[in-house]
Amino acid sequence: MADNDQIGLREAVSIGIGGMVGGGIFAVLGLAADLAKGGTPVAFLFAGLIALVTSYSYVHLSRAYPDRGGTVRFINEGFGKGVFSGGINNLLWVSYIIMLSLYASAFGSYAPNLWSITGNTQLDTHIYSSAIIVLATAVNYYSIKIVGSIESFAVIIKLIILLGFVGIGAAGLPGNANLGQLNMEHWESPLTLVTAGMIIFVAYEGFELIANAAPDIKSPEKNIARAYYISVIFVILLYLAIAIITVGSLPFDQIKTAQDYVLAEAAKPMLGQLGFTIITIAALISTFSAINASLYGGSRVSYEIAEDDELPHEFTAQFWNQPIGLMFTTLATLVLVNTLKLESISTTGSIGFLLIFAIVNLVGMRKASDIKGSKWIPGFGAILCFAALAALLAHNYQTSKINLLIAGGIMATCFGAEWIYKRRKKTGASD
Repeated sequence: MADNDQIGLREAVSIGIGGMVGGGIFAVLGLAADLAKGGTPVAFLFAGLIALVTSYSYVHLSRAYPDRGGTVRFINEGFGKGVFSGGINNLLWVSYIIMLSLYASAFGSYAPNLWSITGNTQLDTHIYSSAIIVLATAVNYYSIKIVGSIESFAVIIKLIILLGFVGIGAAGLPGNANLGQLNMEHWESPLTLVTAGMIIFVAYEGFELIANAAPDIKSPEKNIARAYYISVIFVILLYLAIAIITVGSLPFDQIKTAQDYVLAEAAKPMLGQLGFTIITIAALISTFSAINASLYGGSRVSYEIAEDDELPHEFTAQFWNQPIGLMFTTLATLVLVNTLKLESISTTGSIGFLLIFAIVNLVGMRKASDIKGSKWIPGFGAILCFAALAALLAHNYQTSKINLLIAGGIMATCFGAEWIYKRRKKTGASD
């Protein structure tokens, strides 16, 4: 690859920040704040620390195994190409689909507010969510270059707006009557704070996209590490500031009422209806760009998995000059976004990525000598991921067993389909 085609540190950091500050923060902030109350910043911090520790494994694995398959390659290196690796990689693809559903759901929640549509809000939400998925799919089929241009533009716009929100919000926070809500007396129990952090964990998962760009990063020995750590630490600080301003600006009952579009509601005390509109526009731009990028990424993940013989080779076929996985990803997203509630989508996505990141940390620990890294940091990351996953499962067992059934059904399907595929392939070979 020519030098002018390579990715510099700034572009690599943009990939990480763009992957994290997508639709997640707009979609799940209200859910987290309603659950954690005054402890919402603590929940965000805990989720961010898991992402930061896990990024250590990604740094060393990306240096040792630079591959556009990213996470898929790492899991195969750690556990070989068997049913377990195939199941986990299938779960990664499905997790992309779940994230797409989350972004589309967030778009559908914000869009009616911009147009001031009245009437059947639920119907409006589904119409907008479905329409944006179809539009983004059309863009992906038309031109991959446009997908990249939209993402580059969107990263700048959403960061300017969110940093503006933080700056104006911080200036107005000292005089806000709701600032006392951040006191420890308004925090929920430690288990609830951890659970809230895990519900919003999906807002951090995008840093793993840097792994897919690792083969193209200039001076990888120093820039890969910088890209991961700068992007994750920046987003932790950004999310902490957003959480503090939101909880310090709106009473809890108002947060609950405006749960699906709480960030726009939090801008009202500062800038009135103008602030509400600006944040709504930022949400629409962010979620659309996130859908665009995730459709592209999801179709490539299915292609990479099929190339590694963990999905039928039909998934390496092209449809309208794009991997056929793009169409499958779109159809599955349309089904999920029109059948599941936002909380179920977010919880299922967090369960999927916590398990995937726990496995990647285990790979980092098992391959420590090969990747010239520490054993105990990935080991600590795996423990954190499994402990957080256990807390999330325990909370949902008490409050919403349907979320567990959905997540369990998806994981069983991922591993079951892989087992059937491997078995049939082995039977066919013996015949």
